[in-house]
Amino acid sequence: MPEPATGPARTPVRAVYPGSFDPFTPGHLHVVDRARELFDEVVVLVAVNGGKQPGTDAQQRAAAVRAVLPAGWTSVTVAAWHGLTADYCRAHEVAVIVRGVRNPTDLEAEYRLAAMNQSLGVRTVLLPARPELVAVSSTAVRLRDT
Repeated sequence: MPEPATGPARTPVRAVYPGSFDPFTPGHLHVVDRARELFDEVVVLVAVNGGKQPGTDAQQRAAAVRAVLPAGWTSVTVAAWHGLTADYCRAHEVAVIVRGVRNPTDLEAEYRLAAMNQSLGVRTVLLPARPELVAVSSTAVRLRDT
C-alpha cells in the first residue's frame, strides 16, 4: 500500500488581539476564546492608547487579563505593548490581528484600521460579538462598577 502523501510542515499561525482592556470584559474573553480556536497561538496585547486614560497602567491591566484566562488556555499569552500593533506583529512574527465587532460603528472603524494594517503587512480578522454581549463595553463596565 502506498505511503500517504505528506506536504511541507505547516508553520504555526500566531494572532494578536490588541486593546486597552480597561477593564477586560466577558466580550473580550469571548473573542479570545474564538481566536484560540482559529489560531495556533493568541497574544492578548494590552496596548497603550494615547487617546484613552486607563485607570491602571498596562502592566497592571495585563496582570488582570492573565488572572481571568482559564488555566487550560495554554496557547494564549498576555503582553503589554507601547507602540503600533503592526510593529509588535513584525517584531514577534505575528501574522494576524484579531478584532471584535459589536455593531456597524465598530465595523466601520475596524475596517479602516484593517486597511491601514494591511498596508503595513499585517492581516486583520474581524469577529462579530455574540448577540448577548453586544451591549457590553469596557466603558459600560467601568460605569457600572463605580
